[in-house]
Amino acid sequence: MLSDTARPVIEATLPLVGSRIGEITPLFYKKMFAAHPELLNGVFSRANQANGEQRKALAGAIAAFATHLVAHPGTLPEAVLSRIAHKHASLGITEDQYPIVYQHLFEAIAEDLGDAVTPEVAAAWTEVYWLMADALIKLEKGLYARQANNVMWAPWKVIEKLASGASTVTFVLEPADATPVTPGQPGQYVSVRIPVEDGLLQARQYSLSADAESTERRTFTTKYNDGGEVSPILHEKIQVGDIIELSNPYGDVTLDDGDGPLILASAGIGCTPSASILRSLAAAGSEREVLVLHAERSLEAWALSEQMLGDVEKIDDAELHLWLEQPAEAPVAGAAGAREGFMSLADVSLPEGASLFLCGPLPFMRKIRSEAIALGVPARKIHYEVFGPDLWIASAN
Repeated sequence: MLSDTARPVIEATLPLVGSRIGEITPLFYKKMFAAHPELLNGVFSRANQANGEQRKALAGAIAAFATHLVAHPGTLPEAVLSRIAHKHASLGITEDQYPIVYQHLFEAIAEDLGDAVTPEVAAAWTEVYWLMADALIKLEKGLYARQANNVMWAPWKVIEKLASGASTVTFVLEPADATPVTPGQPGQYVSVRIPVEDGLLQARQYSLSADAESTERRTFTTKYNDGGEVSPILHEKIQVGDIIELSNPYGDVTLDDGDGPLILASAGIGCTPSASILRSLAAAGSEREVLVLHAERSLEAWALSEQMLGDVEKIDDAELHLWLEQPAEAPVAGAAGAREGFMSLADVSLPEGASLFLCGPLPFMRKIRSEAIALGVPARKIHYEVFGPDLWIASAN
């Protein structure tokens, strides 16, 4: 918890720091990468630096953490920390990198805020940083300890490359060496690390879309990102027989072991964790009530449509509803309904006591989460996954 000395200082300066954090974080990254350009090689996403998403995510995480410490003394924001720790572990973040971040972040704070950073203010915010860093280091060490191996990256061989819808491809891989394989959980993701055009290593997270628990194969599905650095190489250059590096599986939005009803709501390529959860339920002969809701631009654009429809058919108490911006020309076999337009929970009957899993664009998830809460779904039973930096972290936890 915050010390009695630091808490009133943080409470008094949080509005100022919060108002400037959007300017502080770009300055921080500029300083850090100037001093440590190696951190752009396989750790930080160059694309997310260019579009500003990583800066916004860091700002949101710091603000959320400090706000929680002030509002809830004696506790830590576990959901915020868990989400960050899983992302960090999937990129191989290590304890020795935290002092580097501290040095350049506080240089940026001092440069931006000037005389407002008194010794008392600097000491208080240093306390906030190390409370957050120490909590993350502990969580990340725990995650690494659960791995079946002691490596951050392992080679995997592509054994299948399958078109899975317009602009989406599914990759199936097998281990390319004797590194012990860590089984995943439905809903988790792996980082894929490849050299891009200029030789720099870049990593991106992709949800396991099937075979999550397998120790013999990895399956993930990617959407082509026009202008991206990694997905175009995966789609256009990586072929069957090629070797690529994968992290161990991570992610805290996973299928639980209970027997309560589930709602899987997704949009676009956000269907991949839903598909993984469905595949696991179908393979286990699950008797759970499962309501699958998916929104898509068109039927042709729906990645993993055959897999998801097929698995819904295998689960006795499962039902799938579809929303299409471009209506289908005929009824969609296996779907309870295919509505035109955007998803709305007002159109369906939600099972009582269900857990809701969300994945898709942020506006979609905000809308569906708000509707679910208005319909009586407790916030604690709503789980979400974000691809890339988590720009929702300050408001959705």
